[in-house]
Amino acid sequence: MAAATSKGRWRTQPLQLVRLYRREHGRQLRERVQRQGPLDTYDGNESLEAKLVVGNTGYDIVFPSSSFFARQIKTGIYQPLDRSKLTNWSNLDQWVLQQQASYDPGNVYAAPYMWGTNGFTYNLDMIQQRMPDAPLTSLRMLFDPEVVSKFQDCGVSFLDSPEDVFPLALAYMGKDPTSQNPDDIVAATEMLMKVRPYIKLFDSQLYLNDLPNSERCIAMTWSGDYAVAALRAEEAGVQINLAYSVPAEGSNLWFDAMLIPKDAPNPENALLFINYMMRPDVIADCTNYIGYANGNQASKPLISPDILNDPAIYPDAETQKRMFPERRARRGRAARHYAGVDQIEDRSVTGGMSATVARTGELSS
Repeated sequence: MAAATSKGRWRTQPLQLVRLYRREHGRQLRERVQRQGPLDTYDGNESLEAKLVVGNTGYDIVFPSSSFFARQIKTGIYQPLDRSKLTNWSNLDQWVLQQQASYDPGNVYAAPYMWGTNGFTYNLDMIQQRMPDAPLTSLRMLFDPEVVSKFQDCGVSFLDSPEDVFPLALAYMGKDPTSQNPDDIVAATEMLMKVRPYIKLFDSQLYLNDLPNSERCIAMTWSGDYAVAALRAEEAGVQINLAYSVPAEGSNLWFDAMLIPKDAPNPENALLFINYMMRPDVIADCTNYIGYANGNQASKPLISPDILNDPAIYPDAETQKRMFPERRARRGRAARHYAGVDQIEDRSVTGGMSATVARTGELSS
């Protein structure tokens, strides 16, 4: 089993899931010859993709993000899901399936896992001390030099993922956030360069500790990570007022899903595991642990009210209207379009995207 995501607390989640699965189904896991056991660590979706394209990974299940699996499906590296083996499919949220179908038409290959948005998490007290009238619901908090400059001293960060940064930048500029037009990307790069002096670092993980420690006052994040940061503050006994905004100008809508590689050594056991993950109690435990919305409607009564009733994690219908699907440019275009981000990052302290990958090898008896 493999997972490519740097979001939230996924790093420790696979072991817990695999242990519960093994306890219930009596399946033994063949560990890799590594000290870390059945876990691999990748630096992002790109690294997992490179391995999948080569083939013979030994993985039974992978958990890529939607902008990646949409293109990967077209290359034929996945096998269709046998719905007759997925008796828990009826538990899934129809809205999530409808949205995910824009990446996987008919939901033939991908089974929903988690979903969320991109926006920004901020320390309300630190922000209001510096700017009482701060535009807390607007991307001006990230992209307007007159606003961002006021927070330079308390720490501002962007995700180190151009696939997440550029759509938000384009939305702020009033352009199509899914645009692959080179002129639009150049314009967005020029806009980003104007706020470059005020960005402390480009990072997709360190903010989980920096925000609760008040070492950063605003960070571009994925939706559930604000809940993780708040939980870490609570666990440490730190009183802090963190909040998350789905920007008024729009927000990327992303999905992480479960897919079976075409050359998976144990596809039948992979289906058994996916069906297990579709159980309301199992996926609710995942959401309660990592703080992200899942794609299982039947699990909602089992989700912590603090998570389920948080509009940052489970946005209401009005907020959903502001969401747009994430898109990833074709490889050749991406190299050119995202060159601006590399230029922006060269003076930053890069936290690095870290993706945890859990490998089951054989889910055999």
